[in-house]
Amino acid sequence: MALSMHEQQVLAEMERKLTAEDPVLASRLATFGSPALAAVLRSRRARAVFSLILLAALAVAILAVFALHPLR
Repeated sequence: MALSMHEQQVLAEMERKLTAEDPVLASRLATFGSPALAAVLRSRRARAVFSLILLAALAVAILAVFALHPLR
């Protein structure tokens, strides 16, 4: 069932007030329903990039541990 013209105007006014009063919340609500990380990682390229970034972070963490740990 479609909204009446008056209801559409009331909702538009509420949206304008929300955006003016709390822009952070308004931006979060605007992105509500956008694809989550799981949906993005469905592509092969995205999984490959994510895996490489994860592997690089792991390598940096291991190197940091060995650099901070005194050798015997």
